[in-house]
Amino acid sequence: MAIEIKVPVLPESVADATIATWHVKPGEAVSRDQNLVDIETDKVVLEVVAPEDGAISEILKEEGDTVLQEEAIAKFEAGAGGDAGSDSKSDSEAKTDDAKSEEKAEEKTAEPSKDSDVLSPAVRRLVAEHNLNPADIPASGKGGRLTKEDVEKFVKDGGKKSSPAAKSSSGAPVSAGLREEKRVPMTRLRKRIAERLVEAQQNAALLTTFNDINMKEVVELRARYKEQFEKVHETRLGFMSFFVKATVEALKRYPAVNASIDGDDIVYHGYYDIGVAVSSPRGLVVPVLRDADTMSLADIEAKIREFGQKARDNKLTVEEMTGGTFTISNGGVFGSLMATPIINPPQSGILGMNRMEDRPVVVDGEIVIRPMMNVALSYDHRIIDGRESVGFLKTIKEFIEDPARMLLDV
Repeated sequence: MAIEIKVPVLPESVADATIATWHVKPGEAVSRDQNLVDIETDKVVLEVVAPEDGAISEILKEEGDTVLQEEAIAKFEAGAGGDAGSDSKSDSEAKTDDAKSEEKAEEKTAEPSKDSDVLSPAVRRLVAEHNLNPADIPASGKGGRLTKEDVEKFVKDGGKKSSPAAKSSSGAPVSAGLREEKRVPMTRLRKRIAERLVEAQQNAALLTTFNDINMKEVVELRARYKEQFEKVHETRLGFMSFFVKATVEALKRYPAVNASIDGDDIVYHGYYDIGVAVSSPRGLVVPVLRDADTMSLADIEAKIREFGQKARDNKLTVEEMTGGTFTISNGGVFGSLMATPIINPPQSGILGMNRMEDRPVVVDGEIVIRPMMNVALSYDHRIIDGRESVGFLKTIKEFIEDPARMLLDV
């Protein structure tokens, strides 16, 4: 039975999408609910699965093609397998075709198809983003073709960036003076990120205020209870949950930081949906902790861990990334010492965390070594005054330096 594989219903405000990666080829047998293709929007990656056991007989839209909602992208034969969609042939014709196919496969195997001209758009983007030489990456695709999974595995296993002295795909040494350039299309998510960052800088009066935080109390508290915490709650105790709780308490005291501008109105939100910036293979995404004021430290840690895994697997949904009244970004995990984050419109503020390091500080008139962290608050000066921004950041500093205050609400 022939079935049309169609683009699923796209999220609200998304007009079209792009075919990112086909995971199967025509004639290849698949099982029910097996992922056939990834479709990329400017918000999420959608998976289209097989409706039944069978095989794709024809691909109508190739990788990189723009598609619309419910547009047919392939033809599927339910119950078929091996060579679905092909006309029946005599045994002699089939043997001849098999022989030809084997000869072609041998030719492809002898010369792996890693040339940039034959790489899929998804593979080209990954190779360019990580500055890799396709010839250095072991290929597992048919005919020696390099797949997206090959590149991701190579990067995950610590594959090194290509250097000018590396060999080219043909095996010939590359000249040390060779100046190469590669042009790859921006992903839809990357384009959307760029648009929003430019929009934030053009439409908001952005300022940033800084402070530093003595992390000694939180570090000691975490060291004292992290094993018991993980045993009881089955999730690790990190620093992010403390900052989320401290941020919520600070937002309660400074509601303008939790507000947004809508035309000529200021919208004060009576709830605390905290966006947490997470790095993914496709770029920076910001899933949201709904009603963070009602969540425990364990709830926050478990949810952030879930978000991180989903981001790596491109499984985050539009609902999980929609909304948010304030955002926290932790550049410290990448080694940042000082940074000025950009707000996530229509929000009016974002907290930037940085790396923690031992530094000499003065405590009670004495120079001591303490684990210190620089933090930054970028805010929209149109609705947040300097007094409020400084007070907000100072409140977070006080809660982190004395975590008991969060428990006592003082």
